[in-house]
This record gives sequence, structure tokens and C-alpha cells, in this order.
Amino acid sequence: MINEPHSGDQRGSRESAARPAVSLPALPERHGLGGDVYEIIKRSIMDHIIEPGARLSIDGLARELGVSQTPVREAMARLESDGLVNKAALRGYSTSPVITRAELEDLFGLRMLLEPWAAASAAQRLDARTAAALRTEMESVTVVPEGTDYEVYKALAAHDARFHDLLLEAAGNEAVRQAFERTHCHLHLFRVYYATGGGTETLREHRRVAEAVLAGDDVEARRAMQSHLTASLARILEVVP
Repeated sequence: MINEPHSGDQRGSRESAARPAVSLPALPERHGLGGDVYEIIKRSIMDHIIEPGARLSIDGLARELGVSQTPVREAMARLESDGLVNKAALRGYSTSPVITRAELEDLFGLRMLLEPWAAASAAQRLDARTAAALRTEMESVTVVPEGTDYEVYKALAAHDARFHDLLLEAAGNEAVRQAFERTHCHLHLFRVYYATGGGTETLREHRRVAEAVLAGDDVEARRAMQSHLTASLARILEVVP
């Protein structure tokens, strides 16, 4: 089903194919196949149950999960869109590598260009709809969950993605928002750094940004977002070689 990271050598591929399969979490008894298959495989990638670079067999995954190949193929397409798996001609799917230090610094360079501007613009353009959405979002996660597996922290990861997307939407430039969305940065960052225990700090920093936006203070909103990104990068660099 799932093989070890491959070298590209044909003999190595045959040998790794004979290794024992990795056991995935079980599907819930009452499930909607497509979404649950996607979540199970995604969780296994995020928790490194399926290692970076591992080859993925659609037939093997379908057999282990007790489903047809159709929901597995659908899950693979979604995971490829997320950037969590790669597809190569004649080789099939494999899990993507974990983000490197250089890629991480490049990503935060992009974020520093876009997100302080977005926070300031959101404060300048604040309307009742954005204010209500931002308050609702800040109330959605008030306690940082304990534990380092994806099933525990995925609510915080989802909040992180929604919070930053909300500000980019409120900034009013859809092209910028969509370009940033295609980086899937929140999935890739949480894949490597949740174990640093930065959840409490993340929520605190989000509150500072939200308060400035809700006050219509564009200068403080920009400053708070810059501070958040700087602190976030420092936390992640502690665990990225």
C-alpha cells in the first residue's frame, strides 16, 4: 500500500514494495466515503504515519480502508491540490517532501509582503460584515488543544487558515487572496511545527491583529501582523533543520 521513500532505482522500488504496509486509522462506522477517505489519508500524512516521499498505491489504500478505488482517487486529487502529494507520469503518487528551511523563509518573505498590507487594508475598509465575521472567527477557537497529532490540532489549523484568509478577503484584492491560497501555507506549516507548542502564542497574536482591525487602526493592524509573522517564523525555525 504505502512504501518507503524511493530512490528512483527500479531494484529499490521492488524491494520497498515488499516491505510491510503502514497501518492507517480506521474509517468511522458511519461515514461519507469521499470526505472521510480524504481526511484519513490527510491525517496520516500530517502526522507522518505516511512518511514524506513515500509511494502511494491507490489499490493498496482502497484495500486497507475497505473502499473502492473511486474515493481514494478523489482523495488523491484533493491532496495533490493541497500540495500534500505529488503525481508523476508512469510512477503514480507519492507524498510531498516537508517544507525546507529555504522554502520556509521564502514563504514568510511572501507573507511579509502581503499580510501586513492585508491587515491594514482590512482595518481601513472595515464594515459590519467583516467585523461580525472576524468576531465569530476569534470565538471559534478559544482554548489550545493538548497533543501534537493532527486529529487534536486540526481545529486550530483550520482557524489559522480562516483567520488569515478572512483578512485577505477583507483587503479587497481577490487576485492576491487567490495567489496566497494556492500556497496552502497553513497545512505545510502545521505539518512541521505544531509540536513546538506555539498554539497559545498564535491565538494571542491573532487577537492583537483582530483588535486593531476592529478598532479601524490600520497602523497597529499592520504592526501586529508583522509581529505575528516574525514570531511565527522564529518558532518554526526552532524545529526545521
